[in-house]
Amino acid sequence: MPLPVVSYLKLPKEGDPYLEGHKCSECESIFLKTRKACSKCFSRKKMEVLKLSNTGKVYSFSIVHRSFPGIEVPYISTIVDLDGGGTVKGNLINCDPDPKNIKFDMPVELIFKDALGRKDSDGNSYISYFFQPVN
Repeated sequence: MPLPVVSYLKLPKEGDPYLEGHKCSECESIFLKTRKACSKCFSRKKMEVLKLSNTGKVYSFSIVHRSFPGIEVPYISTIVDLDGGGTVKGNLINCDPDPKNIKFDMPVELIFKDALGRKDSDGNSYISYFFQPVN
């Protein structure tokens, strides 16, 4: 079984992968990763776990032309506002990296797939999440 690249990517034994968020029951802010207090209203012990949506809209993007050795460029780094709440950074794939092809508020969906062939020291593969335009 592949390993998730981040702690908030959940791989249930049954069912599809999903991103997990934590919602403050006081102010309704949504965050990634576990926390004991809300970063917005500072409420304590009022965080609820929730499954985040697999759809959203592009909030911001950057086309990256220079990166670390071994990372193929150009690629599109994007920030997506998920439907139902939550904001996530990820890469936009299946889209030509030309600003003419990417629009703010463009509908996208999450997909889960191999993390570009990366493996841990034991040879286990990783699974990651990516965004792609909704056709």
